[in-house]
Amino acid sequence: MLDVGCSRVLLSSPLPMNTFICAAEKKAKTKARRPASRVEVRESGVHGRGVYATRAIAKGARIIEYTGKRVLWEEAPNDPDNPHTFNFGLDNGNVINPEIGGNEARWINHSCDPNCEAIEEEDERIFIYALRKVQPGEELFYDYAMELDEPITKELEIEHACHCGSSNCRGTMLAIK
Repeated sequence: MLDVGCSRVLLSSPLPMNTFICAAEKKAKTKARRPASRVEVRESGVHGRGVYATRAIAKGARIIEYTGKRVLWEEAPNDPDNPHTFNFGLDNGNVINPEIGGNEARWINHSCDPNCEAIEEEDERIFIYALRKVQPGEELFYDYAMELDEPITKELEIEHACHCGSSNCRGTMLAIK
């Protein structure tokens, strides 16, 4: 057996018998292809979970794609026991359901004074961009500006109340008309 200065891992077929690969070399190659994430999910002081910058993010930078299963609006989940399951509406009338195939972006909270914005691109993909420089450890926010397909009642106003705490807080996650 040839000693290459690292731990050796025996690989199963289809490679020739007694073929070994250095696990450290394989891991290093994998790491080199995947850049470290700029965000992480953890508990938020605003609401439940939040998304935080792990390193500085420049103004205008594309931070993350908002992913999930694309479904017709009529097929989107609407759980009355979970009013804070947000489907991201697309211009074509479909929605992104982040509960299926979603990523960290689903945990970005609302703020009336956001540091990010969600932009739908021509290929109907949603990306989160920095509105200003974001510092490491800072929570990411965008203005949900939610639109409802029903009359706004006191109950809906309470359900969609904003708790961002910003000096510009308008008291709601709903779009101002």
